[in-house]
Amino acid sequence: MSPPAPAPGSDTYKGWLFKWTNYLKGYQRRWFVLSNGLLSYYRTQAEMAHTCRGTINLATAHIDTEDACNIVLSSGGRTYHLKASTEVERQRWVTALELAKAKAIRMMNDQSGDEEPTTQSDRSEGIQGTLKTLISKLDDLSTCNDLIAKHGAALQRSLSELEALRVPVEGGEKIKGVNERATLFRITSNAMINACRDFLDLAETHSRRWQRALQYEREQRIHLEETIEQLAKQHNSLERAWREAPTLSVNTPSLLVHGEASDEDEDTEYFDAMEDSPAFITVTATENTQHRSVSLTRVEAIPMIGTRTINNPHDSGKELQPLRKRRSRIPDKPNYSLNLWSIMKNCIGKELSKIPMPVNFNEPLSMLQRLTEDLEYHELLDKAACCESSLEQLCLVAAFSVSSYSTTVHRTAKPFNPLLGETYELDRLDDLGYRSLCEQVSHHPPAAAHHVISQRGWTLWQQITISSKFRGKYLSIMPLGAIHLQFHSSENHYVWRKVISTVHNIIVGKLWIDQSGDIEIVNHRTKETCQLKFSPYSYFSRDVPRKVTGVVSDSGGQAHYILSGTWDDKIESSKIVQSSKGGSGSEGKQKTVYQTLSPKLLWKKYPLPDNAENMYFFSSLALTLNEPEDGVGLTDSRLRPDQRLMEAGRWDEANSEKQRLEEKQRAVRRRREAEATDYEGFQPQWFHKRKNDITGETTFVYKGGYWEAKDSQDWSTCSEIF
Repeated sequence: MSPPAPAPGSDTYKGWLFKWTNYLKGYQRRWFVLSNGLLSYYRTQAEMAHTCRGTINLATAHIDTEDACNIVLSSGGRTYHLKASTEVERQRWVTALELAKAKAIRMMNDQSGDEEPTTQSDRSEGIQGTLKTLISKLDDLSTCNDLIAKHGAALQRSLSELEALRVPVEGGEKIKGVNERATLFRITSNAMINACRDFLDLAETHSRRWQRALQYEREQRIHLEETIEQLAKQHNSLERAWREAPTLSVNTPSLLVHGEASDEDEDTEYFDAMEDSPAFITVTATENTQHRSVSLTRVEAIPMIGTRTINNPHDSGKELQPLRKRRSRIPDKPNYSLNLWSIMKNCIGKELSKIPMPVNFNEPLSMLQRLTEDLEYHELLDKAACCESSLEQLCLVAAFSVSSYSTTVHRTAKPFNPLLGETYELDRLDDLGYRSLCEQVSHHPPAAAHHVISQRGWTLWQQITISSKFRGKYLSIMPLGAIHLQFHSSENHYVWRKVISTVHNIIVGKLWIDQSGDIEIVNHRTKETCQLKFSPYSYFSRDVPRKVTGVVSDSGGQAHYILSGTWDDKIESSKIVQSSKGGSGSEGKQKTVYQTLSPKLLWKKYPLPDNAENMYFFSSLALTLNEPEDGVGLTDSRLRPDQRLMEAGRWDEANSEKQRLEEKQRAVRRRREAEATDYEGFQPQWFHKRKNDITGETTFVYKGGYWEAKDSQDWSTCSEIF
């Protein structure tokens, strides 16, 4: 006998069925589990914890019944022949399978899966999500209604046949059939009643919340209308005042910012935009023998653009050359739909880099450019280079290591896998003070080497090998390799490694990304350390999502600073003034209680550009990374044709070009192997292998020559990879 199983209308259904294996063994008893639109089977119930023998996706499956007890499931070239012990048991399974199939199809069509966790509730999205759930329950009722109509008709036919009988023996068989069909009808009716009860419970639970939400939205609309009316009146008053006073002297400027007069001295210069301000005023005063002139300029609050700082006082009289204006938008992402499951269903457990993917799942940047995005908040390192305290410097380095993940919160698309020998340069020496160079030094496993040198006192280098596994419902991305950072004046040498990134809801639902794991940052000159913990998101946790905590300690293990924040928003540091031992923790370990000063903001994420949701959620820096630039190397990612076509919105052409490039790379490998060349010993153009004295690892480091080749425009040693 099968153990008790939930009713067919519920989300999970379990039980024993007989499965056809082969002509020698015939039908074998297997334990089947129906959950989330997937039917899986095991040899025993104990195997559920570790070994699944097979899974079929009901969204694309065809369900058929051969006779009284048999069920046939077919999907994607696979067919399961199943047999129940009785017709009633068979019909229970058929009802559960049909309901699960209807739900799976709806989930694939409207992408109504798990939502990405947010720190603040969005009322309108909450209402929409609830409405989708109610619609889903209504669809369940509709499916049950169809099944009731089907079984009711069968029951009616049986009753009609019973009335026309004359032979007693035959009458007994028909009566048995009527009883079985009446049982099936009862089972389906119970499923419908359960679905109705779920619908009513959900409606009652959310009705009051809807009323409160609607009342809140109504009040917000009234408040907004009143605010707009006040602003319109202020605008008219200011316009009239300006027209009535056209002879206002420039010697006594009066600035009105957000409706308040500025009392700042007119010699003051404002260069930094506040994070929450939509705009700010820059006042630049220049001395003149006749009078002082005041120029007013409205500057958008976009970080790291606009003004070049003169460090040398002897150069203050020189006229500065205008900086290059970089682009602030790219073509909008086309709205192409593609079934991910049709591609990924045969890739479970495989290395992601070995799965052929269309550009529909990419963003128009390569992995080398994504690696360069680690420099988005390079000013943290500029500031750290000026620190006299190595512990304060370590706090800023820790904030920099966290900031590199802030761009990933909405970036669930896959970057292009670089071709072997592909490079990417970012020369921002004029405005940001650094030069960056990446090169793909290995294809399997994919590995990239990166080198950055800054005129503001630091050098960063790393070799990152990406290991990724598709686990069915989520994708794990494990960056392997150490990141090195050295400050020129103090010779402090820091080393750390990246945490694991996980992309959830790969098959069904809205994609969202999480970071989890620990980072240890070590200053190998002073032996000071920073321990950072990235807490994985949990639906049951009360903590803030994407939480990061850390402790900065000296060489003796004494804690000096506490770090706290989130990897998608900000990091703060608090100086420890006293520590004491507290009670026992959850694992029996004694807790340490720290008394700290008020927190100090180390890093705050820049707001995304306007229309970012239609531009792959790129940051201001990311929008410029693929911008065409003269004089770059022949292997630069900007020149990659499939990536360039994708950015322009020509995805069909990009897919064709991507296949051409990948086949060209495979042909080069085959040719080298045919020539008995050691292909795995491929030598990169700008990096060579060296053993690191600190970590003991042998990695690729920059050997020089690239920027000299760029100055002379001599790319004769570069391979033709595109």
